[in-house]
Amino acid sequence: MRVGVVKEIKKDEYRVALTPAGALELIHRGHQVVVETGAGVGSSFADEAYVAVGATIAPCDEVWAASELVMKVKEPLPDEFGRIRSGQILFTYLHLAPAAELTNALVATGATCIAYETVETDDRRLPLLAPMSEVAGRLAPQMGAHSLEKPKGGRGILLPGLPGVAPAKVVVLGGGIVGYNAALIAVGMQADVWVLERSVDRMRELEMMLDGRITLEISNRQMVEEAIANADLVIGAVLVTGARAPRLITKDMLKGMKEGAVLVDVAIDQGGCFETSKPTTHSDPTYVVDGIVHYCVANMPGAVPITSTRGLTNVTLPYAELLADKGLDEALRASRPLARGVNVHAGKVTNAPVAESHGLVYTPLAELIDGAVS
Repeated sequence: MRVGVVKEIKKDEYRVALTPAGALELIHRGHQVVVETGAGVGSSFADEAYVAVGATIAPCDEVWAASELVMKVKEPLPDEFGRIRSGQILFTYLHLAPAAELTNALVATGATCIAYETVETDDRRLPLLAPMSEVAGRLAPQMGAHSLEKPKGGRGILLPGLPGVAPAKVVVLGGGIVGYNAALIAVGMQADVWVLERSVDRMRELEMMLDGRITLEISNRQMVEEAIANADLVIGAVLVTGARAPRLITKDMLKGMKEGAVLVDVAIDQGGCFETSKPTTHSDPTYVVDGIVHYCVANMPGAVPITSTRGLTNVTLPYAELLADKGLDEALRASRPLARGVNVHAGKVTNAPVAESHGLVYTPLAELIDGAVS
């Protein structure tokens, strides 16, 4: 199969979908790999590194036109819509639930669009989302701490405090992968960390994993309001697979928060978990609403591309190999997790939460590809 790796054009996105080592694995299996000129530079992979393992370097138009399977990191932008063609496989993060224009554009292409974030195992793990959730979770306290500095518009408080000076209070909404990693780093920074989580079983796990160094509370509207009222930093870390993130903090709730407190919305890719959230970039990461600083960068792991690109390739490569080795139909029959990742196929929306978000007709994948059961 001809596998294409294109350069990301999203602002401040430096990751690439495949490392030279990953390209070598595909080439060793008999596949062709075509990489867009300069695609890996942001992750410190020169074109020569891909050529050295047998890949071909080509301009953007040629990569899109020649590839049966196109690997990306972020969702296609409008300039890329016209490059996607019927019968092509697009394998990338999509986050379609809050993106009507993108969803409709992908439906119109007739391509098969597989979203990393909805590839889901039978035990409900999200293997292709996990490493980037880990990165974003670990970055969140770091970015929040920076945003709390007075010159950045924040309260002017140091997360760990000092002997005789209380540490900052960090509230993490959600105890999944993002929430755990955010709490782990915030605890390491010696903050006073609270995690709000809906599952009592998960709270027991977090209690053990973090050695009792955090305060755990059940997540409900009243508890959220009480917790954020005294918070210096709030990290939104909630996820509903494939669906729009629930809005846990409304605009009215901001009035009860401390002036200069910071909200970090890690769920912004899925629409955000704060009513006042809107996507920002690494170049211009924050804005203020009612005295509360909002950090809502939509591609947080893009800030650390050397780490993120390697972590991403580690988990996506086995699925790319499966697609390349077996072809689309057989790969989807062979892998239920991969089949769950298909959001759009042949002009139909095959992910129920995405269809519901946009009022579109949901078509089960099994109706389109016999034997592909998700």
